[in-house]
Amino acid sequence: MADRCLSFTGTAPGRFLTRRLGLPQPAALRRWSPERPALDGTLLRLVAGKPDPDLAAGLADVLARTGPHPSGAPSGASAAAPSGTRAESAGAPSGTSAAAPADSSADALSGQPPAAVVLDATGVRDIDALGDVHAALHPVVRSVAASGRVIVLGAPLDAVDHHQAAAQQALEGFTRSLGKEIGLGRTVNLVRLTDASAAESTLRFLLSPKSAYVSGQVIHVGADAATAPEDWDRPLAGRTALVTGAARGIGQAVAETLARDGAHVVVLDVPAAEKDARALAERLGGTALILDITAADAGERIAAALPGGLDVLIHNAGVTRDRRLVNMPAERWSPVMEVNLASVLRTTDALLASGTLRPGGRIVATASIAGLAGNAGQTNYGASKAGVVGLVRSLAPRALEQHGVTVNAVAPGFIETRMTAAIPLFIREAGRRMNSLAQGGLPVDVAETTAWLAHPASGAVNGQVVRVCGQSLLGA
Repeated sequence: MADRCLSFTGTAPGRFLTRRLGLPQPAALRRWSPERPALDGTLLRLVAGKPDPDLAAGLADVLARTGPHPSGAPSGASAAAPSGTRAESAGAPSGTSAAAPADSSADALSGQPPAAVVLDATGVRDIDALGDVHAALHPVVRSVAASGRVIVLGAPLDAVDHHQAAAQQALEGFTRSLGKEIGLGRTVNLVRLTDASAAESTLRFLLSPKSAYVSGQVIHVGADAATAPEDWDRPLAGRTALVTGAARGIGQAVAETLARDGAHVVVLDVPAAEKDARALAERLGGTALILDITAADAGERIAAALPGGLDVLIHNAGVTRDRRLVNMPAERWSPVMEVNLASVLRTTDALLASGTLRPGGRIVATASIAGLAGNAGQTNYGASKAGVVGLVRSLAPRALEQHGVTVNAVAPGFIETRMTAAIPLFIREAGRRMNSLAQGGLPVDVAETTAWLAHPASGAVNGQVVRVCGQSLLGA
């Protein structure tokens, strides 16, 4: 169902009326398309504190290859802040630095608003250095283009010094708060890293239109070596991806996006959806696999259907049977647990044990913000999706060590599907507006996030649960 509020606020009368009434003013989000694959504008680099020189040099190399670029400039071109932006502060304690205020504005760089700002705060080691974060972003954040990006880079939280740990943890509250106030379809995320090259796929994703509905997230990138694909536009070329529940909705969007990225997609769905599954597989040049994912031997049957092995496993199949707990009979509880959680555990175990998932493989499961924040009438669904989170966090380190496979999850918020279109009007409107972007997401938003986690260069992203919810006001 179309979001009429979003359409209305895009008109002059709509903007006037919503401002006068104090209503949400959602901005149309810029999403990826073949015609406009990158954000248009400059990429502004800023620094707070004193980052490691090797990390800073590696970051400069990565940002030179990716991100938004000025009109007419080659892809990946970026604008560094003027020299004053990273100058030592005369009154700052030793080991800290301060960003100069006014001369780091977008106009001082290129005459056009920056499409993205990347603030390297990995060198923030104490409370005084947190002032650099304010000094760097305060003068420029208002000038970031609509649907622009702000990315703060932080260090891991395993620092021995508790002052540094406190300062680095403060970055989470800062970025999430900025995400809730920045407006105009802009997003704010925090990436914790120790190696810039390992984070290239993550930075490419967050600095692109593909991340339009991902905001307020904290993403940890390890130091595992990342192998760049031969073609960043088709990173999954030569790889096989299986998507469960792929015949329609979010699963269909995931299958389409992985196929766009070069994968041979196996479209798995139940017999009742066979017609749609086969039509999609034919359109994508993939393969249809018709079976009930809750069957005890589903994992073995998948392995038998893929004698050449599997590179990407997407657990997308899911059902709801909503009812308040006092009115929920067992027949509404059990199917949700079977489809959403038990089948994920069984098939994952079977495909890892059989070696069907090849080294370098990716598992991406679908959780939900209902599993993180809870939702009235969904004790069964919330429990199943929280179980997916537990699976990811426990299995991720072991799967990487023993099988060379990463395990992550996406947690969608309010996504515009046929299921959400059936929600009563006022509840549906509340779901749409209760996030920092004041609108529902689209299935492709979940698909793009899934594709990033499935990327061959995303091997340093492991054990993460990334919300695709426009920074929902529920569950932070």
